[in-house]
Amino acid sequence: MFKVMFSAVVLLVLAGCSSQYPNQQLVGKQFPTVSGESLEKNQVVIPRDFNNQHTLLLIGYKQDSQFDIDRWLIGLDMTDTVLPTYELPTIQGMAPRMFSTFIDSGMRKGIPKELWGGVITIYKDGDTVQQFTGNENPNNARVVLINQAGEIIYFYDRGFSVGALNELKLVLANSLQF
Repeated sequence: MFKVMFSAVVLLVLAGCSSQYPNQQLVGKQFPTVSGESLEKNQVVIPRDFNNQHTLLLIGYKQDSQFDIDRWLIGLDMTDTVLPTYELPTIQGMAPRMFSTFIDSGMRKGIPKELWGGVITIYKDGDTVQQFTGNENPNNARVVLINQAGEIIYFYDRGFSVGALNELKLVLANSLQF
């Protein structure tokens, strides 16, 4: 009974600490400098620590975002679209930071260890990212393709669609020609 009551209190605290921001159009903008920690417990500064020509960020604001993220990952795999890709669970507010060890431990239990380096949880800068992208329809993943300079060259925030995946592939192909 205590666990159920504790979980209910935690959920209420977490739900009550979120701010709403309108969705944004981000192509051409610089991704903000934010820090997070991979499930391997490595500190990562985004976009500074990504030295690839292109990096794909799959940003989720709620646990339900994982559905979108999984569909994007499957779509990328099925179309042989290979590029560095990171999942960024992005949680705003003080309460989630207080429970970050518990939250990250739960994620580690559900993700194979070999994938932990590709999951970077953002707590301290969670509000910065959500304000930057917007968090309307928070179940939808934010799909952000950045170049080596951290400039956003593709952005999508309406769930997964084959059309959006094909558009991402076209942006990648066109940017590789230059």
